[in-house]
Amino acid sequence: MAESTAQIAVAALRQEQYLTLLGLEKAISSHRNIPDLFRDLACRLQDLFKFRDIGVMLHDETQNVMRLYVLEACEDLLREPVKDIPIEGSIAGWVWQNQRPVIVSNLEQETRFPAAKGLRPYAAKAVCSLPLTTAHQRLGTLNVWSEEIGAYDDLDLEFAQLVATQIAVAVDNAIHFQEAQRYQQELARERDMLRVMLDVNNAVASHLDLRQMLEAATKSLQGVMHFACLSVFLYDAERNSLRLNLLDFPAGRGLINEDAEISLKENPTVTPAGLAFTNREPVIMPSIDIERFPSCMARLLTAEGIKSGCSIPLISHGKALGVLNVGSAKPGAFTDSDAQLLSQVANQLAIAIENALAYREIDLLKNKLEEEKLYLEEEISNQFNFREIIGHSHSLKRALQDAQTVAPTDSNVLIFGETGTGKELIARAIHNLSGRKDHTLVKVNCAAIPTGLLESEMFGHEKGAFTGAIEQRKGRFELAHRGTLFLDEVEDIPLDLQPKLLRVLQEQEFERLGSSRTISVDVRVVAATNADLAQLVADKKFRSDLYYRLNVFPITLPPLRERTDDIQLLVHFFAQKFAQRMKKPIERIPTETVAALTRYSWPGNIRELQNLIERAVILSRGTVLEVPLAELKENGKTATEHNGVNGSSNALEAVEREHILRVLRDTNWVIGGPSGAAARLGLPRTTLNNKMQKLGISRPSLS
Repeated sequence: MAESTAQIAVAALRQEQYLTLLGLEKAISSHRNIPDLFRDLACRLQDLFKFRDIGVMLHDETQNVMRLYVLEACEDLLREPVKDIPIEGSIAGWVWQNQRPVIVSNLEQETRFPAAKGLRPYAAKAVCSLPLTTAHQRLGTLNVWSEEIGAYDDLDLEFAQLVATQIAVAVDNAIHFQEAQRYQQELARERDMLRVMLDVNNAVASHLDLRQMLEAATKSLQGVMHFACLSVFLYDAERNSLRLNLLDFPAGRGLINEDAEISLKENPTVTPAGLAFTNREPVIMPSIDIERFPSCMARLLTAEGIKSGCSIPLISHGKALGVLNVGSAKPGAFTDSDAQLLSQVANQLAIAIENALAYREIDLLKNKLEEEKLYLEEEISNQFNFREIIGHSHSLKRALQDAQTVAPTDSNVLIFGETGTGKELIARAIHNLSGRKDHTLVKVNCAAIPTGLLESEMFGHEKGAFTGAIEQRKGRFELAHRGTLFLDEVEDIPLDLQPKLLRVLQEQEFERLGSSRTISVDVRVVAATNADLAQLVADKKFRSDLYYRLNVFPITLPPLRERTDDIQLLVHFFAQKFAQRMKKPIERIPTETVAALTRYSWPGNIRELQNLIERAVILSRGTVLEVPLAELKENGKTATEHNGVNGSSNALEAVEREHILRVLRDTNWVIGGPSGAAARLGLPRTTLNNKMQKLGISRPSLS
C-alpha cells in the first residue's frame, strides 16, 4: 500500500513537472524580448524555485566576466545589483566553466566562492546556479536567490536542468533576434545613406549654379533626417568671416538675415560654425549653450526656437571652404551617426562648391591660427635630474638645488609646502639622488591612517598583540631598512606616538607592538608638512625635540601662485599626459586660456591644476583644449590680485575660504567621495577638514 502511494506521488510530481515544462514552452514561444520573457517565467517558476529574485548571467568574452543580463525581482531591491562579476571565485563563473549546477544552502558559511559575498542587493541566504547551454555554445548561468537558508536542498536538479535548457534556448533565440534587428536597422540606415548620397551626387552634377545645387541637396537630406533649419556659410577670405549663402528655414520668423556673417577675426570658436570651421571637425550641440557660445548667432537661434544643432566643415583638397549647419526644435536631436552622414554629404558639397567658386577666381586664404605646441620642459630634468618635476621659476630652482645638495647625505629632511605643491616628488627625487636609491622608498601618509593603527603601521606588531592581529606584520620602518621613509603630513602624528618616533630617529631602533625584542634599522627619514610646525610646538601640539630632529635640513616648496612662470609648462605637460592616456588629439591650447590660468591663484596648487587639466581633456571634443574657465572666474580674485601691493596673508586666506565655501555649496557640503568637495579641490579629505577648521568653516544648520 505504501509503495502504491509513493508511486502515485511520483506520478503526480512528474505530471506537475510536465505541465511546468509545457507552460515554459508556451511562454518561450510567445516572447522574443528577454525582460518580458523573464517577467512571465518568474511567475511560472515560483513553485519550483521559491526565489527572491531570478536572473541570467551571460559570459562576456571581451572582458572575461559574467555579466548580469536580466534580473526579475519579486520585491523592490534595496540597491542596484552588481552587473559584472569575475570568473574566478564566483559561483556563476564556476558553473559556467565546469557546466555543473551548484546549490549553496547557506552563503554565510560558504568558503569556496569568495567573490560571491556582498554581490546581491540584499542579504541573500541561499542560491542555486544552473548552466545555460545550447548545442552550439555555453551561454552563461541561470541564478535564483532566496532569503531562506536551505531553500534549494531538496531541489530536483534533473528537472531544474531541463528547465534551464529550455531557458537557454529562449535566451539564445532572443539574442539572435536582437542581433538580427540591429543588423536590419544598420542595413536600413546604410540604404538611406546611399540613397541620399546618390541624390546629392545627382544634384551636384545637375546644377552649375551654387544656390540651386545647395537647395537640391537640402531636399535630398530632408528625406532621411528631420531638421527645422539648414544653412550653408562660406568663408570670405577678405573679411576673414563666414558669410551665409543658403538658409532653408520654413518656420523661421526672419530673425536671421540673408546677409548674416560670422566673424573669425577675434575669437573664431565663439560660434559652433566657427569652431567646426577652425578645427575642421564636426560639432554636435545637444543644446544651444549661450555660455559656451556667447555670440549673436547663438542668441538668434535660441530666439527662433532652435534647441540643438550640428555644424559640419566643408573641406575639399585639404582646404576649408565653409560650414554646413542643421538645427532642430528638439534638444539632443543629432547623434554621431547623423554627423557621419552629414560629413559624407558635406564632402560632396565641398567639391561642388570649390568648383563653383573657381569660376569666380577667388583665392581662398588658409586660416592661420597661432598654434601652441604641447611639449615637455627638459631644462630642469637635465640640470637637476628631477625628471618628474616641471618648472624653471627661481623659487623652484632654489628648492631643487637644496634637495640636490642634501640628497647625497643621510641627514633628515623636512619639506614645507602647501597641499598639492609636490612634496612627495621632492622626497622621491632626494631618494633617487642618494646612495639609498637601490633600496626602497616607503611612504606613510600620517593623516590617512587611523590614529589607533598608526603605531602598528610604522613599527609593526606580533601575532596576538591586539584584537585582529592574526599574524605577525612588519612595520614601515623595517620595510624601509637601508632605504628612505617618507612621512607625509607629519603634523598629524599623535603626541603619544611621537616619543617612540623620536627614539627611532635618534637610535635607529624600536620594538614591534606586543614584543620586547629590539629591532635595529638603517633608515633615512624625509618628512613633509603643510602646517606651521613651529607654531604647533609653541602650542604644545607637537614635541619640540621631535621637531628639531626632523628639521635638520628644511626645504620650502613655493606654492603655485608664486611660480606663475611655471604654469604654462605644467599646463602643457598635464595636457599632453592626459591626452595620450585618453587617446585624444589635443594639439593646441588657446593663448587666452593660458593667460587666465596664469592669473588664477591656485589654492589647491599643482594638484588642483592637474585635476582641472584632466577634466578639460575629458571635456575637449576637438584638437583644442577646452578648459572650463568659468569655474576659475567664479573663485573671486585673480592671481594678480592675490599677489598685489599689500600681499597680506589675511587677503589670501579670505580668497581661499571663499573658494572652499563655493565648492562645498556646489557639492551640497559633501566632503568625501569621488564627487565630493575634497576631490573637486584636489585635496585629501583630512587636509580639507584641517583647512576648514583653520579657516572657521562649518556646515550651516538646517533650521
